[in-house]
Amino acid sequence: MNEQVIRTLLDAVGRGEVDPDEAARRILEAWRRAPFEDLGFARVDHHREVRQGFPEVVFGGGKTPEQIAAIAERIVAREQTLLVTRTTREAFEAVRARVPDATFDPDARVIVRRVPSAEPAVGLIVVAAAGTSDVPVAEEAALAAEAMGNRVERLYDVGVAGLHRLLQAHERLIAAHVIVVVAGMEGALPSVVGGLVSVPVIAVPTSIGYGASFGGLAALLAMLNACAPGVAVVNIDNGFGAATIASRINHLAAAR
Repeated sequence: MNEQVIRTLLDAVGRGEVDPDEAARRILEAWRRAPFEDLGFARVDHHREVRQGFPEVVFGGGKTPEQIAAIAERIVAREQTLLVTRTTREAFEAVRARVPDATFDPDARVIVRRVPSAEPAVGLIVVAAAGTSDVPVAEEAALAAEAMGNRVERLYDVGVAGLHRLLQAHERLIAAHVIVVVAGMEGALPSVVGGLVSVPVIAVPTSIGYGASFGGLAALLAMLNACAPGVAVVNIDNGFGAATIASRINHLAAAR
């Protein structure tokens, strides 16, 4: 039970649709549950949503399919949104055996199972990718942001090698509350976007490029040295990290 669920419940009490005692019972029941669940190999943090607004996200790297499936099952049992990053089809098959309505994106390597909600997606996050090779990281960001309850628009293959493609989409950029810009090679796109808009830009360097790109280090350093103000940078290929920051900014903007 997160802040939004509590607000919705209290609004229902105010409208006379839910008895105050019933509302109190639901809230107390949620808080009395153990804050984490010990599975032996992992301790699932069920109060992450209460503290941070979104449930614990499962990083699939280094975990077996069976471990991922067991964690996923416990998250879904608490009626929380499931998000697994950097995972495999084998892990998805194990998860689907326990969570039949989970979905998998093989390019982004993400498993998602959203809790049905009457609340519409809020605000607008634009996820822009410089090239098609950057799309897997961009999709990780886009899918994660959607799972977190944001409205997301994708703007792909708009790198600086053909700047007219980006300029043609200027109106879409300025309509966003926050923009995630994903780029490899020389990593110039976030600085260009940052010079065109007044909203925060979150730059994601990717490991795409030839030898002198050093697996994304060249793009990372270029983004850290961006001359445009308002550009923040996450780690190489970290689409999920960018989505988390963008979601928090977007929800604050939407609330205002």
